[in-house]
Amino acid sequence: MDYENGSAVTEFILVGFSGDWQLQTFLFVTFSLIYGATVVGNTLIILTVAANSTLHSPMYFLLGNLSFLDMCLSTVTTPKMITDLLAAHKSISLWGCMAQMFFMHLFGGAEMTLLIVMAFDRYVAICKPLHYKIIMSRGLLSRFVILSWTIGFIHTMSQMVLTVNLPFCSNNIINNIFCDLPLVIKLACIETYTLELFVIADSGLLSFLCFILLLVSYTVILVIVRHKSPGSLSKALSTLSAHIIVVTLFFGPCIFIYAWPFGSFSSNKTLGVFYTVITPLLNPIIYTLRNQEMKKAMRKLWTQQISFM
Repeated sequence: MDYENGSAVTEFILVGFSGDWQLQTFLFVTFSLIYGATVVGNTLIILTVAANSTLHSPMYFLLGNLSFLDMCLSTVTTPKMITDLLAAHKSISLWGCMAQMFFMHLFGGAEMTLLIVMAFDRYVAICKPLHYKIIMSRGLLSRFVILSWTIGFIHTMSQMVLTVNLPFCSNNIINNIFCDLPLVIKLACIETYTLELFVIADSGLLSFLCFILLLVSYTVILVIVRHKSPGSLSKALSTLSAHIIVVTLFFGPCIFIYAWPFGSFSSNKTLGVFYTVITPLLNPIIYTLRNQEMKKAMRKLWTQQISFM
């Protein structure tokens, strides 16, 4: 297949961490440790929630699903990035690039929806405690999880169906550590202004609106608690602070990358690393270190494994 501007591209060159060998070796070790900790930490949360009957509640069920999505999101980009740090030729095939973008937005869209569900769960638990078990039934939780995956699939397909058939030629250099829509679209041989606006609306605007919605919902919860039971405000604030931190860490980089996807932010490697490498590690740390019940369950699980061995 040939286009006016040259031969069709079959692979992209990633130049996110081009530099001296010592720096790349340092980053290889650092990101390998971070990714290992991410997999271990999130897997430990999933196993702890599944194995401990005291954690079979809606909040921990949703936390287990969040950990699974975090682990998947990190796995889409981090292993490839780690191996590229020791490779002389840092490249990814055209279809490998498309697959990376597809799964990034699948897991990202699902996690975005799940965070909203977790905010709803906290609203019911804090503001309607007597009806909590009735409202947050197992059936509703299952439907929420299915909904999050469905929205993630629709979110990624709506963008990928317009991207997968774009013609790429001549310029195949991506100035980042992984493939992402804004950077890949800019390499197309045709006019992509309409597609760029669609990405801003689909990813950028949606991330921003969800972030504002979540902050408003947490504010409403705190206001209701303050009026109903002023003495419970500190407890509610302590519970919600972990959620607010996670939401900020997740949506912050997304808003900068996708709300201005075709400016300087889209190729910002720090935001890219934070979004795909750091945040999936911080989520389990935030939820476990601030949750006495989770830490107690993890110690119990560890003691049982030691006794079994």
